[in-house]
Amino acid sequence: MTHALTLLGTKGGPAIRPGGPNPTSMLLTLSGRRMVIDCGLGVSRGLVETGMSLKELDLIFITHLHSDHVLELGPLIHTAWTTGLDHPVTVYGPPGTHAVWTGFLASLAYDIETRIADEGRPDLASLVTVTEYGPGIVLQDGDLEVEALRVDHPPVTDCFALKVSGSGKTVVFSADTAPFPPLADFAHHADILVHEAMLPEGLDSIVRRTGNGSRLREHLVASHSFAADAAGIAQEAGVGMLVLNHLIPADDPAFTEQHWRAAVTPIFAGEVVVGRDGLTISL
Repeated sequence: MTHALTLLGTKGGPAIRPGGPNPTSMLLTLSGRRMVIDCGLGVSRGLVETGMSLKELDLIFITHLHSDHVLELGPLIHTAWTTGLDHPVTVYGPPGTHAVWTGFLASLAYDIETRIADEGRPDLASLVTVTEYGPGIVLQDGDLEVEALRVDHPPVTDCFALKVSGSGKTVVFSADTAPFPPLADFAHHADILVHEAMLPEGLDSIVRRTGNGSRLREHLVASHSFAADAAGIAQEAGVGMLVLNHLIPADDPAFTEQHWRAAVTPIFAGEVVVGRDGLTISL
């Protein structure tokens, strides 16, 4: 099992549009484990298209409970179960994740009970353990370690950057956050920093297409980071690679990879990757 990061969904926000990317989800393969980071709409299909069998689902981490990060949590696990999943899956998420999972089970109770009785499937609820986490060490298993840092994503209080270390590699996921200087220390000398990013000149586009006018703009500016902010964190942290993800806007043809690179390369001296769905980065 090679060490790799695959971006499954790279747009910021829950809306999807024709020809555009999916909301946030990623697959990290490290230290012999497959870790799904966030479960936005499209994660199940995205995983299958990497060549992974959903029966191999192992660990899931949710950074926060905005829908573009958690909407397909239950459907992913259920789809894996209908594919033949028969071993335990552990979900690590912020406070409230257990309620999301139990609510999903309640909503699909008829289907789940029918398939257990009619198709001989194992009890789905008993296969899944949800562990709610806060700042600090989330998981230690052999040389694999996952640590969480609370970031600044108002009005969401329980939103966490994640640092995953194993096999001599470190990958940090910013989650959704306004510019947050402590993230530079958290990501110090990481091999990869996956950081959310906005283009200032793209805000008019996203507000115009989504609606909500000035209120949406206020949220975006208060709760998210511009690409230049992400570059500053990456430069201060001394990371090897900056991967721009959760892109806003991600589905406007007026903004290309060149716009993103122009925003970050004057600030960050390392390698820059502009996220796109299905992109795999070897570690």
